[in-house]
Amino acid sequence: MQGSRFAFGPFVLDPAAGTLLRNDDPVAVGHRGVKLLAALVGRPGEILGKAELMDAAWPGRAVEEGNLTVQIAQLRKLLGPAGDGGEWISTVPRVGYRFTGAINQLGGVRRKALPLPDKPSIAVLPFVNISNDPEQESFAHGLTEDLITDLSRMPGLFVIARNSAFAYKGKARDVREIAEELGVRYLLQGSARRVEARVRINAQLVDAASGDHLWAERFDRSLDDIFVVQDEVTAKIIEALLGRLRAPPPRNRPKNLEAYDLCVRARKLMDDTPQAAREAHLMLTRAISLDPDYAEAYRWLAMNHWMGEVHSAGPTQPTRSLALELARKAVAIDPNDAGCRWVLAYLLAYERSFAEADAGFAKAIELDPNEADTFAALSDITV
Repeated sequence: MQGSRFAFGPFVLDPAAGTLLRNDDPVAVGHRGVKLLAALVGRPGEILGKAELMDAAWPGRAVEEGNLTVQIAQLRKLLGPAGDGGEWISTVPRVGYRFTGAINQLGGVRRKALPLPDKPSIAVLPFVNISNDPEQESFAHGLTEDLITDLSRMPGLFVIARNSAFAYKGKARDVREIAEELGVRYLLQGSARRVEARVRINAQLVDAASGDHLWAERFDRSLDDIFVVQDEVTAKIIEALLGRLRAPPPRNRPKNLEAYDLCVRARKLMDDTPQAAREAHLMLTRAISLDPDYAEAYRWLAMNHWMGEVHSAGPTQPTRSLALELARKAVAIDPNDAGCRWVLAYLLAYERSFAEADAGFAKAIELDPNEADTFAALSDITV
């Protein structure tokens, strides 16, 4: 079954690539969700015990059973009803779950190359942590995400979302093959090494169609210059692909590097488990205390309050009000951040302030037409 893909109804699940498609359109499902769904569709009709499913989604980790319940509920919402009006995943009380749909195993057949967009298209592959410290993995992860965010704010570029790009993390694949699967022409690859107060970043821009390197550079700087380096890399790519520099509105950068580190670590934990949500809460609260004008920390803390209560069966009114207050604070600090805009719009929609929410989503798309989270949040409240 290695390399197999599974078709059911309008869906195709590719566990190896970490993707789920509905009528050839990507579904915004998380890493744990893919693992759980792969375990269930791999043995259709069989009852899988809760312990077995938790081992599949959280290998080597001891987690509460409530985490599994939350993930299954999210999967059901994403999949919607089956063709007969029932559920794809049925509950076997006190035992576990089973997949009830008909499965067609497709094998590892390589998908047809996606057509290229009508404007320069790029994917930022996960930067490799080349330090000897595994704790710096979050730094490389954060650097990748920030570069994706910076590039996606350029209306002249088509930028692949981070979830799709991170599916290739740790995988040795030919650049042409990756580009064909993602439907882009250009790939940004790189590595990062952070040692004490210094950072070394290698970056290269590749034209996957020809295999040529359009631009490559090594940055060896003080850690205090990390955001300057990000801006330089972004500017070089825009210059190479668009032929000119055309800066979008400036981002609100953190003034404290410890606050930045905490926020990078916290955003990886946002929608994982209740324990992780509590860890993220502590990190984000600390980040704001270190840098009271750090907009991104406020917006993720707003979502943390919201999601933390969702894990506990639903947000209470006081928690909803606090989340909304934090989201408004984030937008007030950095009105040019699409992420702050969509978070506020998302929360407003759940407060039934639909006109204000629609305006917020529209502004987020205007600021960053490539921000996949905006469209995922918008689809979540309109299904």
